[in-house]
Amino acid sequence: MKRTPIIDHDPAEPAVFEPGNLLDGARRQKGLPNGRVPAGCLLDMDGELVERLVASGRATLDPAWPCFHTKLYRWAPAVGDEVGVIGGTVGAPFAVLVAEELFTSGCTALVSISSAGLVAADVEPPFFVLIERALRDE
Repeated sequence: MKRTPIIDHDPAEPAVFEPGNLLDGARRQKGLPNGRVPAGCLLDMDGELVERLVASGRATLDPAWPCFHTKLYRWAPAVGDEVGVIGGTVGAPFAVLVAEELFTSGCTALVSISSAGLVAADVEPPFFVLIERALRDE
């Protein structure tokens, strides 16, 4: 019987697609230098924050960010501070990949801004939910 690695795999086996290797390959293909992202970064699922920051001139594109599917913007919310912001990180698997790429590139603190349907019947919007842990089903 032929083995299908994406379905029939041993989770103890080392990953083949490491975020650092993906970024290194993208850098080579695009001819980009190695670069570091800000220590603090935001994932903006729907991209509205990024659009507003760019339109107002408060965020600038980072030309060294090698990811093929996202753009990293640098935003200085206060003098001496800098935050990396990436929009369009829709879907948990994609957001996790981008988060791993950010951590590989120097990010040490990450906040993901998202939205969801009603999470509990006894709460009245608007409110914020702080996720403290995640389940993994692989």
